[in-house]
Amino acid sequence: MKLLVCGGAGFIGSNFARIRSRDHGDEVVVLDKLTYAGRRENLAGAPDGQIEFVEADIADREAVARAIDGCDVVVNFAAESHVDRSIAEPDAFIQTDVFGTFVLLEAARDAGIRHLQISTDEVYGSIEDGSFTESSPIEPSSPYSASKAGGDLLVGAFQRTYGADALIVRASNNYGPYQHPEKLIPLMVLNAMAGDRLPVYGDGMQVRNWLFTEDFASAIDVVLERGEAGEVYNVGGPEELPNIDVVKRIIDLTGGDESLIEYVDDRLGHDRRYSLSSDRTEALGWRAQVHFDEGIERTVDWYRDNRDWWEPIRSGEYREYYERQYGTRLGA
Repeated sequence: MKLLVCGGAGFIGSNFARIRSRDHGDEVVVLDKLTYAGRRENLAGAPDGQIEFVEADIADREAVARAIDGCDVVVNFAAESHVDRSIAEPDAFIQTDVFGTFVLLEAARDAGIRHLQISTDEVYGSIEDGSFTESSPIEPSSPYSASKAGGDLLVGAFQRTYGADALIVRASNNYGPYQHPEKLIPLMVLNAMAGDRLPVYGDGMQVRNWLFTEDFASAIDVVLERGEAGEVYNVGGPEELPNIDVVKRIIDLTGGDESLIEYVDDRLGHDRRYSLSSDRTEALGWRAQVHFDEGIERTVDWYRDNRDWWEPIRSGEYREYYERQYGTRLGA
C-alpha cells in the first residue's frame, strides 16, 4: 500500500509510520507541520526510501491535494493534542483538529480512498464506573477533546452524507518512545532522572487506561483492513492505573525518591477516569500484547538510552512552557 500519514512526525504517528514501512514494506508519505511536538528525527529507523516527508499543514488544501496523489488510504494523526495547552490557547486546536480534518476528508473523498481518523477516549468525557463503548455519548470536557469530537462528527457526517469511506479509531492514553515530555510519563521520567520535582495534579488519583503505542499501531492495522466505513472502534490498554501509581513506578525504575513528588493545583475541568471497552476492535482479531509493567520498563530504558533525542527539547521552548505551567524552573 501507499499511505498518507498525517501528523506522522509526532509521537503516535511516527511509531505507526516506521512500523508500516519497516514491517509491512509499505510506501509512506508523511505530511507534518512540524510544530513543537513534531520532529523528523522521530522517523529514524525507517528503511531508506520508504518514507517520503512533506512539511505542510493539513489545513492547506493545495499541499494536501499534492500529497494524497497516488495514495491508497489516509490515516490522520495530525492534531494539537495537549490538554493544558488547549486551555491556555484553544485557537490552534480548532484550526487543526476540526478544519484540518475537514480538508483531509474532502481530499480523500475526491480521491476515492479511505480516511481513518485517529481520535481519543477524551471525547467521551469522564466515567465513574464501567467502560465507554462506541455508542456512549460524546461529552468532551476540554477545548482539546471538544476539537477532537468536532473532527469525529465531521467524519461521521461525510460518511452519511456523501458515502465517504471514512471511519474512526479512539484510543486510550498512549505511551512509549518518542513522546514529547509535556505528557505525563516522559515528563516524570525525565524529571526523575534529573532530580527535578515531579508535579502531580490534584490528589493524583485520576485513572487512565494505558496503551503501549506499538499495540495501538497494530490495532490501526486491523481496523484499516477489516473495519467498516462509518463505524467507530475503541482501543483501550490492558491496565487502568491512577496517575500517582504511574509516577511511583517511574520513581522505582529511575532510582528517584518519592520526596520529589509535588502535588500542584488540579487542571481545570480535569476528567477523573477514562476507560474504554475494546470489544468491537477485539472482534476484528486485535489484542493488546504489552502490559504496563513491560511497557513502562521499555519506555524508561528508551529515554535513558536516547538523551540526544530529548535533551534539545528540554533545553528549548519546553523550558519556558514548563515554567509557565508549573511555576517552577527545570534543573540544568
